Amino acid sequence: MDSSQIIARHVAGLAFRDLPTSAVEATRRNLLDTVGVAIAGAAAPGCAAAVGAILGNDTGTQSAVWGTGRRASAAEAALANGLMAHALDFDDTHDLAVLHAGVSVVPAALAMADRIGGVSGEELTVAVTAGLDLACRLGVATRVSPVVRGWAYTATHGLFGAAAAAARLLKLDAERIGHALGIAYAQAAGNCQCLVDGALTKRMQPGFAARNAVQSAIFAEAGITGTIHTFDGIHGLARVYLGGEFDRDVLLRDLGSRYGHENLGYKPYPACRHTHAAIDAALHLAREHDIAPDTIEAIAVGVNEEGYANVCIPAETKCRPRVVVDAQFSIPFCVATALARRRVFIPDLAPDAFGDPAVLRLASLVRAHVDPRLQQEHGRGVSPAAVSIVLKNGTTLTAVREEALGGLGAPMDFDMLAAKFRQCAQHAWGPAAEARADALVEVFRGFESLPDVRALTSALG
Repeated sequence: MDSSQIIARHVAGLAFRDLPTSAVEATRRNLLDTVGVAIAGAAAPGCAAAVGAILGNDTGTQSAVWGTGRRASAAEAALANGLMAHALDFDDTHDLAVLHAGVSVVPAALAMADRIGGVSGEELTVAVTAGLDLACRLGVATRVSPVVRGWAYTATHGLFGAAAAAARLLKLDAERIGHALGIAYAQAAGNCQCLVDGALTKRMQPGFAARNAVQSAIFAEAGITGTIHTFDGIHGLARVYLGGEFDRDVLLRDLGSRYGHENLGYKPYPACRHTHAAIDAALHLAREHDIAPDTIEAIAVGVNEEGYANVCIPAETKCRPRVVVDAQFSIPFCVATALARRRVFIPDLAPDAFGDPAVLRLASLVRAHVDPRLQQEHGRGVSPAAVSIVLKNGTTLTAVREEALGGLGAPMDFDMLAAKFRQCAQHAWGPAAEARADALVEVFRGFESLPDVRALTSALG
């Protein structure tokens, strides 16, 4: 039996009582964080135009488009909410799977729940848990880097997790959930060229996955058939997209007893996860030694090959960003921002910050390289970092971060994510919205007890 069919059976049979407390808590954290970064992302470059185009071309009223007071068809609402959630690169990340899981799964699931109506918090928790778990499992089972194959696994693998969640909410049986995964496979996409080109499609790809996932589940419900050898077939995902660099046993191992999304990390900084260890190290040195930016002579940053390829080259755009994506995917700019401003938050990586002379001077001093030890010990994973700062008086200061804040070794718990949620809400809505943000945090804290999750989606509208 194809692994996609085994997973379809698992998703169809899953019940809330089957979920360990740790998996439920992991889902609660993911819902809180994904919605929070979407709220903040609504004003990010390109989002207003894209959401306006979606709403201008869709007259549906099934599901809320968060923060707009408008509604659209479930599929188009999932697209809009997914692109806003990924816009700031502030969303969850799985360091081993090398993907963001929530930005496709959560928008698809909430849009579908809005469309259906009467979906309880328990039901949505089951669906989102199944979807997040599948996306993470696919990423961990993939043995080849996205830089090598060119697929952006956030969208490519997130699509299947989102389709599983949407199909589960429609209460499809195992056969039709399998067809939903097969229909999704016919639409699988998402590439890394947008990173190279600094294109705004970077933030749209998880939204495309969320939209296609909702539509796949709806088609499966209507009786449309998709591939049934979706993952393992001769022309299935493993061979066609991943060149055979895929471990079926890892995908299926401990299915139903372990949940991959428990290993998701969360971001304290709105930038590519590969920059975070370097930001942590730079902030530590700046604060510990009270470094004045104008006393810095040189900066060296060692990372692994994956980090170097993603966030260190080409040097000209990493040191002088053209667009937001360049800044989000730049160790030179992020480290320089940390040293010059002693923080890295949403406004610091916005276009208005690109001309800051203090940041640009420091960015020009950054020399990134592949550190052999870090590469050997952390090959394919999200990069650790070794940062050395040489001061004009000859002093050299060094800090190494094997794992950044938000990773499994230094996790962000619900209360830390709630604080981040409030920051995101304040960025989007202003200080006057503090009470609204606090109320939403409490909704998430007891999410599984909601009789109808439209209580949440209507509050977000």
